[in-house]
Amino acid sequence: MSMSPSPTSSGPSAAVADKPVPRTHKPRVLIVDDEETIRLAFSRFLGMRGYDVETAASGDAAITLLKPGAFPLMLCDVRMPGMSGLEVVPRVLATDPDVAILMLTAADDAHTATAALSGGAYDYLVKPIELPDLHDALQRALHKRALHVAQRRAEQIIRQEVATRTAELEQEKEALRALTVGVADALITAMEAKDVYLRGHSQRVAELAASIANELGLDADAIEAIRLAGRLADVGKIGTREAVLNKPAVLTPEEFEHVKDHVRIGMEILAPLKHLGPAIQFVHDHHEHFDGTGYPRGLVGTDASIGGRILHAADSFDALTSRRAYRDPLTPEDTLKYLGTEMATRLDPMVYEALCRVVRRRKSLVFIDDIHG
Repeated sequence: MSMSPSPTSSGPSAAVADKPVPRTHKPRVLIVDDEETIRLAFSRFLGMRGYDVETAASGDAAITLLKPGAFPLMLCDVRMPGMSGLEVVPRVLATDPDVAILMLTAADDAHTATAALSGGAYDYLVKPIELPDLHDALQRALHKRALHVAQRRAEQIIRQEVATRTAELEQEKEALRALTVGVADALITAMEAKDVYLRGHSQRVAELAASIANELGLDADAIEAIRLAGRLADVGKIGTREAVLNKPAVLTPEEFEHVKDHVRIGMEILAPLKHLGPAIQFVHDHHEHFDGTGYPRGLVGTDASIGGRILHAADSFDALTSRRAYRDPLTPEDTLKYLGTEMATRLDPMVYEALCRVVRRRKSLVFIDDIHG
């Protein structure tokens, strides 16, 4: 290793060292070098220049001294016995990412310099170095460090503000969603109260549809959207004539066309409520048939959303297993057989099989009512 300034050196460097600079705050610097003469020379000079100096004779010794915030600056030799300076850098930054590290070496090696700087060092200094130049390098490093710390703190504040605001927006969105669903639930409850045969239909469809979605392995968000759509699917029936809703007989073609209009009315109610997400699309598709004979758009196969296809199966099952003024309910097993034969082309085969598994286990997902619970 090339010799560096000694504590007894004379000339311009020593003259500078003899003029201490008073400072109101002493930045701490850790000098890591295996040569004692280097450590002593730099310690004396930097002490006279207002620094609080600590030294270490090896990389391992330096690591033991490091704690977050302990040293804003570190001078570290590249070539040392045991742990090299290049190995010290990542260990130091892992402990305290705010340390400004300046590497010292007697070899002006471009490859080593690149490795040091890319590893996180602020500067790469070649020995022997004039003491004023060392001081200037430290001042630059302190300034650069201050900018980095300020930038990181500003970014942290921004991230915290964004996280806080995002959480607030999510709470506001959830509150709006809860209010919307609550109003829709009230409309549906009022509508179902007019017909004893419809009471609880929307809630049963929602739970069965969610169970089918879970059986198909859909993610939690999709299951929740399908459950929500099941609760809201019949909101448009608020515009259906009571005489048609309560008719104790099979509907005429004209009456059936009137009932079909509930999808359009429901979409007019729900479409502006973008915060409901995919649930709106599921409501739109819940009367589409796999063979394209459904309404309102006659979608074929998977052109209809998965939520719509699941809701159609759940709605069909609940309608057939519920008592009506003009017929008795079917048993669950008879309903599955009917759906598998008479309505086989209307249901998505994959959804139908999932429905069968859920019903035959006599088990469905139970959800807490987050509106009235």
